[in-house]
Amino acid sequence: MKISGLAIFAISMLSLIVGCNSQRSYRLCQGSTWGTTFHITYESDIQLDDSIISIMKMVDMSLSPFCDSSTVSLINSNQSVQTDSLFRQVFYTAQEISKKSEGAFDPTLSPIINMWGFGYRNTSLIPTKEMIDSALQFVGIDQCSISQNGHIIKKHTNTEFNFSAIAKGYGCDLIANMLKRNHCNNFLIEIGGEIAVSGVNRQGKTWNIMIDAPVNNDSTVSHSNLAIIETSDCGIATSGNYRNFKHNGDSTIGHTIDRHSGMPSQTQTLSVTIISSSAMRADAFATACMAMNPQEALLMIQKEPDTEALFVIADTTQSRHWEIITTQGFPSRL
Repeated sequence: MKISGLAIFAISMLSLIVGCNSQRSYRLCQGSTWGTTFHITYESDIQLDDSIISIMKMVDMSLSPFCDSSTVSLINSNQSVQTDSLFRQVFYTAQEISKKSEGAFDPTLSPIINMWGFGYRNTSLIPTKEMIDSALQFVGIDQCSISQNGHIIKKHTNTEFNFSAIAKGYGCDLIANMLKRNHCNNFLIEIGGEIAVSGVNRQGKTWNIMIDAPVNNDSTVSHSNLAIIETSDCGIATSGNYRNFKHNGDSTIGHTIDRHSGMPSQTQTLSVTIISSSAMRADAFATACMAMNPQEALLMIQKEPDTEALFVIADTTQSRHWEIITTQGFPSRL
């Protein structure tokens, strides 16, 4: 999902940049990458911006389907290339979460995502059932593997990968690991809404993260407070269709695609926020939950250690816009 995690916004960001506290030396690195923006605040006596940018370029060259020379693009075009360590880490995690979600999360949906106009080869045409059924036969990350010499074995030569629903979270984790290697333990990393946090903010307090309400807006990105998360030392991701959708006549098509039908998912879930041990896992689980029946998704998350969730579900009684369901340990003020 190209901008799947934009529902999360770090409301404490401005307080980290202004109102300086001389006892803590916090730095801000920000800009654009992977078709989105990033804001990284970290406490360090030395500047680590070059290392941050270097990691982003490394992720781009491995996992970006928008880069023709990336590892994933070469694999998609059936060129003989060894997978790198980044590709393998994301691939194996994607396989794991695909299995746990009974296929709801599957990066090999890539050609169908492209057909619906949400991928790296977009089209303005609405795909026919025949087009979708034809592409579905090539979908199945569970039927792909990596050989001992590091080459990908695809289900079919027409099978393609798009790891956009997990790569931003993984990028956050890689930057977090780099910061920690440089003795930096207080930071907030936000890339396209996916977040990794550690330690405390400038005021020496737990990080506060705002979860946006799932409010549609065609023209601008607006932030309407749904809940505040007070947490640290974890990864956070939100997925929802309210900022990544298309109009088809009188109907709206969301970017979350059903693995089994190849059609845009039709569930009552408006958005899902996941807190997990890593931003990569939070990113992938959030996407999986959006494509699942909300009750089944909640049961899946409840089985996961160190993972909590907040679901925003459309209220079928029409008495209000939505209802909020959380796992027992979700740390928020609603």
